[in-house]
Amino acid sequence: MEKRVQYENITTDSQLREFCKKLSDSKLIGFDTEFVSEDSYRPHLCLIQVACAHGLAVIDTIALPEVGAFWEAITQPGHRTIVHAGREEFRFCWQATGKRPNDLFDTQIAAGMIGMEYPAAYGSLMSKLVGKTIPKGETRTNWRNRPLSERQIDYALKDVVYLEDLYQTLTSKIEALGRATWVQDEFQAWQDLVEEAESSERWHRLGGLSNMSRRSLAVARSLWQWRERTAQSRNSPPRRVLRDDLLVELAKRKTADPKRIRALRGMDHRGVQKSLPEIAACIQEALAISDDDCPASIRSGKSNQQANLLSQFLTVALSSICRDAKIAPSIVGTVQDMRDLVAYHLKPDSAAPPKLASGWRAEIVGNVIEQLMHGQLAMHVTSPQAEQPLGISPR
Repeated sequence: MEKRVQYENITTDSQLREFCKKLSDSKLIGFDTEFVSEDSYRPHLCLIQVACAHGLAVIDTIALPEVGAFWEAITQPGHRTIVHAGREEFRFCWQATGKRPNDLFDTQIAAGMIGMEYPAAYGSLMSKLVGKTIPKGETRTNWRNRPLSERQIDYALKDVVYLEDLYQTLTSKIEALGRATWVQDEFQAWQDLVEEAESSERWHRLGGLSNMSRRSLAVARSLWQWRERTAQSRNSPPRRVLRDDLLVELAKRKTADPKRIRALRGMDHRGVQKSLPEIAACIQEALAISDDDCPASIRSGKSNQQANLLSQFLTVALSSICRDAKIAPSIVGTVQDMRDLVAYHLKPDSAAPPKLASGWRAEIVGNVIEQLMHGQLAMHVTSPQAEQPLGISPR
């Protein structure tokens, strides 16, 4: 039977302050969180697991909800912060301090940059790169419940106890490939995107807004803003206040008449019925603003047949290039990224260089894709039975 992991259990302010002092002389700080997000406006933080030079610790954020001292410690210079798939960890820190974790290293991103599957689960990377098995037995735990069993705490700590080992393996492989700068650039770009999502309105990400009139977009924006305010005040997920599909349909219909709003299928839910006057007022407000104050139109992203065919072909080429270069295709770019690149090459003066034509992505795939588009390179089948059956060579 495996030996129990030794750790410090932090449940009081004084314990937290003492632990944060210890963090100040740790060069590497790995941490993970357990949270519940299904029924609240923001994820409910329940546990923080930390690995540092002084050992392991569990910060019980149910017993100790105010843990600002930890987040401040994470933002201080002098250490590297290690996480895996750390979007929520970044958000917790940024929401608490308005600052980023210092020198953040995300093992999931790093793994993709050396050719591992992306996004890869922590257990998969630990098994393949460190030779450790991470148990899955507590994946459905309600982390708000107390007391936590030793089994649950052991499970949570396994997410950080070998994190430094994984980090050391990844950094060694990154250095061997000469990609340290690329990886740092990707960490920075990822943090920029998460921070932007936290600090900007995201109504334009609703599905179904493309090709709407500017007035309908104004209605969608107004309803989204109301939904966010209401969800926050109720501490409820926004979609429980008003579903996305209903919000978009109301924007298309552009009516502030409560009777016509109520007649929309799905609006008869009791929780929504109580909000009908507020919903009608939001729509009326959007209908009353000037044309100049309406949002700009959102392009559909649809391509013509020529661009679609090129995008499909070049997406296959991207996968082949990435396999040769030992980098995960999904971290390099999506199908939409390829569509953007094709559109840029078909009309090079229409926009700023897209993602695949910028930074390290241009070095690894962008230039090859450009040569394929201009007929300077050709893709062909080398051997149907080969692990890499496709090749790219000069014409």
